[in-house]
Amino acid sequence: MSADKTPEPAIPGEPGTSGPRRRPKGRSRSLLITAWTAAGIVALGGAGGGYLFLRLNDNLKSIDINQLLGTDRPPKTDNGSENILVLGSDSRSGANKKLGGGTDDGSARSDTAMVVHVYKGHKKAGVVSIPRDTLVDRPACTDAHGDVHPAATGVMFNSAYSTGGAVCAVKTVEALSGMRMDHYLEVDFSGFQRLVDELGGVEVTTTRDISDHQSHLDLKAGTHRLTGEQALALVRTRHGVGDGSDLGRIQLQQAFLKALVTQVKNVGLFTSPTELVDLADTATKAVTTDSELGSVNSLLDFTNGLKKISPSHMTMVTLPVRFDPADPNRVVVADAKAKLVWDALKADRAVPRAATEGTASGGAKGVVTSS
Repeated sequence: MSADKTPEPAIPGEPGTSGPRRRPKGRSRSLLITAWTAAGIVALGGAGGGYLFLRLNDNLKSIDINQLLGTDRPPKTDNGSENILVLGSDSRSGANKKLGGGTDDGSARSDTAMVVHVYKGHKKAGVVSIPRDTLVDRPACTDAHGDVHPAATGVMFNSAYSTGGAVCAVKTVEALSGMRMDHYLEVDFSGFQRLVDELGGVEVTTTRDISDHQSHLDLKAGTHRLTGEQALALVRTRHGVGDGSDLGRIQLQQAFLKALVTQVKNVGLFTSPTELVDLADTATKAVTTDSELGSVNSLLDFTNGLKKISPSHMTMVTLPVRFDPADPNRVVVADAKAKLVWDALKADRAVPRAATEGTASGGAKGVVTSS
């Protein structure tokens, strides 16, 4: 799917923010935040032999990103760090259809994305969220079916995925950042909800009441253990917090990701073997990976290398953007500040505070915290 054909009316927001937009009731959001932790659960159920191992292996879906993109890419880094592009897919086909919203033609889209930079030593990570409405120059690419898609200028970032799937999304992110994506993780809509339920819910604290009739979320200020349905509503919520923009939603997603990582790290202490197998089964069905992570053994090696990263060692920022003067429904990259972000990660350094000061913000920071 390409960018929205009909601009949606802007609702005045905070100065310097992207104009919040009205969408049809029930419109789904990308659920990329699950992929980062879903892969880790595989290690809990993947230690069994025989039938279980084959079952989990058969669940995994993978795409050979490296072969499809060829050699015209940023070079691999040699400083021990890794970059992972994490996307969400909200296809309205199959089990996703009953969750409501989005399209019902079987197509898929990715409305948000996170570039996860794992620093040398794998003890900390930096996460950069890329707003779906960011106007970018999309490079030409060839998708997994061999179809060639021409380059496009000034299109919404999420059109890369809806146009050419994972391959075009990776190529667009690499062109935007100048960094090579070492791995790719994608999670589907229904898998997100099932995984949260299998975990027994995820605990968060809301610092104020949240009420959004579009996402059907109604939470009083306080601590809550969210079900899968409530978690899905939270990461879709936009109108009930901040300035009502997609940027505010990203801030909620980032907060929920930290809570989810905390919950996953606690799995196993008092969890039965049957529950662990169910968790691993759900996780492997929910994710699509690059081919290098496309087996249980590969995922085990990968996730074992991430065990040292705790929520307190995850720094999360949004790609520096500014309000597009030509269209209140879009944002454009704040080039100088964005360069500070990407240059820092390329050099395996922390993102400087100056990179995100004075840029567009959704006004929802601190509304949700890990309990």
